[in-house]
Amino acid sequence: MHDGRHKTRDAESARPAECLPVPRRDLVPRLFLERIPRDFAREHLLLAQETTNGQLRIAVGPEVDPLVLHNVGVRLGCPLEPVLSDPEGIASVIDESYGAESAADPAWGGAAADSGDSLPDLEDLIQKADRDLLSTRGKAPVIQLVDSLLLDALGRRASDVHIQPVEESSLVRYRIDGLLLSVRELPRKLHPAVLSRIKVMGRMDIAEQRIPQDGRATVTIGHRRIDLRISTLPTSHGERAVLRLLDSQSELTAFEDLGMPKDVATRFLEHAQRAHGMVLLTGPTGSGKTTTLYATLRRIGSPELNVMTIEDPIEYALSTDGLTISQAQVNTKKGVTFATGLRHLLRQDPDVVMVGEIRDAETARIAIQSSLTGHLVFSTLHTNDAPSAVTRLIDLGVEAYLVSASLSAVCAQRLVRKIHPSCEGRGCEGCFQTGFFGRTGLFELLSMNADLRDLVGKGAALSEIRQAAAANGLRSLREEGLRQVEARQTTRAEMERAVQGES
Repeated sequence: MHDGRHKTRDAESARPAECLPVPRRDLVPRLFLERIPRDFAREHLLLAQETTNGQLRIAVGPEVDPLVLHNVGVRLGCPLEPVLSDPEGIASVIDESYGAESAADPAWGGAAADSGDSLPDLEDLIQKADRDLLSTRGKAPVIQLVDSLLLDALGRRASDVHIQPVEESSLVRYRIDGLLLSVRELPRKLHPAVLSRIKVMGRMDIAEQRIPQDGRATVTIGHRRIDLRISTLPTSHGERAVLRLLDSQSELTAFEDLGMPKDVATRFLEHAQRAHGMVLLTGPTGSGKTTTLYATLRRIGSPELNVMTIEDPIEYALSTDGLTISQAQVNTKKGVTFATGLRHLLRQDPDVVMVGEIRDAETARIAIQSSLTGHLVFSTLHTNDAPSAVTRLIDLGVEAYLVSASLSAVCAQRLVRKIHPSCEGRGCEGCFQTGFFGRTGLFELLSMNADLRDLVGKGAALSEIRQAAAANGLRSLREEGLRQVEARQTTRAEMERAVQGES
């Protein structure tokens, strides 16, 4: 680069005079990408924009050095017109532009991401990204590396990808069938570049590394469209990132595939197909409650019913196969909570309403009142078993007589990993040597009857409600787990892990 030591006067005159909110990738001239190193553009946050008259404007941040602008003009062989732009936007478009330029070069193997699911070998990409990290075109391997990690995670049926820095490396872990598994280590010096790429994808502030950030993105990996929910968090060894993967092209679980025993399924659907009342799903986070609700809504949905949901967030689109289910999303920044969203839903003449979660007294009261005024209401609670949902509602401040009158059924559930049939539990490459592949549900169904309603209305103790429920046919989660163990669907240790703490 020209040092510009004798051009101080000209450099001082190259001050930005206009404002450009965000530069455009389609206006970045190839000449700029060929002659200005990516790392130089990134360090000084500048990016050329071609104008209709053939002149070059250059998007810059507020702290740009005039001498740097002069050097770029000399390198490009033409005068530049600097315009102020958003620094984060400049950085994002720089990464996109240089990544696209490198991906178009066959020597860098970038075409694989668009031609199918055969991206380059991960280990080769790690070595290439490590070797070329500081080069002009060093971002293409990092972009491919992140894409390949996501594609590999999807192929392994992972729900989450964890990128965690440790003292001498960066761990990549996948959550598969509910458990975190370490799959590989990346060179420690690759970690900042990988995190920057993830932040660019999530439209997050790549310059901010001191506070947690959240982002969302929709990306295409091969032929698959993937929705990402991204979270970053500063730690003692650097920022870590977690990416939740939502494959919009994966098929939703059918009700018949949930693993619900036939007698339980028959009674559950009887409650789920009534004209009114409240049906609750309970269990800890990650126990499959939303999957069961989605499968239930798809099973009972029909063109004659107005089915509406309020969720946080919407995980999968339910309006398929002729169903017209309207899904709304919580937006606390705009004042849309579960309670306010439910109020608005009730003005839309619904027959069936699904509330993602009952978190507070207001939501509980509105849901119960809705079920008492001719609506069928589905929702979830965080309780350990089905009978505890009754006392949880009362603890939230709902009168016992209202719970007694509105509650139709409560289904508690857990997920257990299934023994891998290919290796019969011994462990193989296909199951990461765990011996498990896929998951199935354990279900505990509390069906309200006259005796139970009487007990609940009187404010009976939880132990009395449990005894009455057992007399009415409730089988506990542990009993259901033992049946799965006897059927060789899972192991005793896995069942105990899933239902630990249950009586």
